[in-house]
Amino acid sequence: MNDGTESVLRHLERTVLDPATAPGALIYGALFLGLALIASKVMGLWTRRLSAHPRLFVDKTSAGFVAQLLRFGCFLVAALIYAYLVPTLRQVGTALLASAGVISLVVGLAAQNTLGQMIAGLAILFYRPFEIDDVLTVLTSSGKEETGTVRHFTLGYTRLLADDGRWIVVPNSVMLSSVVISGRPRKE
Repeated sequence: MNDGTESVLRHLERTVLDPATAPGALIYGALFLGLALIASKVMGLWTRRLSAHPRLFVDKTSAGFVAQLLRFGCFLVAALIYAYLVPTLRQVGTALLASAGVISLVVGLAAQNTLGQMIAGLAILFYRPFEIDDVLTVLTSSGKEETGTVRHFTLGYTRLLADDGRWIVVPNSVMLSSVVISGRPRKE
């Protein structure tokens, strides 16, 4: 290689591939986001296949929860590695860690409802008052009863499919406190 090509390669290495520079940080950010998206998709496919396997007796509700947890973990790991690689973010992370007590108090108060939904979701997962495909009757805030079949469960909400095709999205705190189980689906 000639000296001109080598100097261009060294310049690219110093600017584009160095996470301390803005272009390098953007490239690494895009790389880690792409890797997290791919890993998240793989985890989702893996848990779906695992729950569909007839010999393993994996509960659909637990499999959905584990899938969400694994997918979240992929993004969390990617963000932590990225924050460690970029020197500016490492310094900001150190400063945030020093003030973690105050930040956790502020975030806890701001996200009180969301955290309550997540705790209720975990309680539903552990106590199992209902499962996927159970038929439930929920009392709405207006006092009207809605009946639907449990189709999807997340940490925050449970989605019911009504007989008329409507989706009923119910916060898990409501599901934990005021749901009447109408029965299991009929075997046809």
